[in-house]
Amino acid sequence: MENLFALSGGVLVTGGTRGIGRAISLCFAKAGASVIANYVRDQKAADELKAAADQEGLRIGFCRADVTTPQGLGQIERSVQDSGEPLTGLVYCAATGVHRVFSELTTRHFDFTFSLNVRAFFELTKALLSRFAERSSVLAVSSMGAQRALPYYSLVGSTKGALESLARHLAVELAPRGIRVNILVPGTIATAVWKTLPEGEERIATAIRRTPTQRLVTPEEVAWAAQFLCSAAAAGIVGHALVVDGGAGIVG
Repeated sequence: MENLFALSGGVLVTGGTRGIGRAISLCFAKAGASVIANYVRDQKAADELKAAADQEGLRIGFCRADVTTPQGLGQIERSVQDSGEPLTGLVYCAATGVHRVFSELTTRHFDFTFSLNVRAFFELTKALLSRFAERSSVLAVSSMGAQRALPYYSLVGSTKGALESLARHLAVELAPRGIRVNILVPGTIATAVWKTLPEGEERIATAIRRTPTQRLVTPEEVAWAAQFLCSAAAAGIVGHALVVDGGAGIVG
């Protein structure tokens, strides 16, 4: 019997060596994909992921490139070409942001955040368009801040809203090419980045209290949802935003 959740071909995961991106890289490789994990700065995280992949015999390659630059986009295109695998998936997990109250934000902060969170997704998808195989998937990783106003999140949240809107338009335009585009919306996840956010620990505790399961979802649980959306089991799902938050979003 065919395993509809299996993956094949090459999958590029931006931001693929830390947090949710790391979990997705490992999950997809275990499901049969040949993964290219893109990253920029954290070499230690890339080395740790490589060690984990080698230990389990997983096919995970690495591309250190800044997707906000023409040079970085070129590096990624070459990595995809050199992999020798048909490109069957793109998971856009790379993100950045400035977490401050609105009065402290500047145009520079605006440009910096939108450059990676929105523009690079547009440019990367367009650059790889001719390389996608039939029945491939693009997955944009968003956040609850795209729809809800969160503390210190006006810039990041607005980029995620723009990312979701762009993904929905791409879903319509790329479907005739055999490319499904969907959106993944994780809830609060206790990754390392939360330690750097204002009132991070307090906000995590609040999220746990308001979640029906009384716990946060894990990066692995988000990765399983990503695998589903990129698999043949989700062949009928196009332009959808799948929320993985343990039910926190339904609590008033």
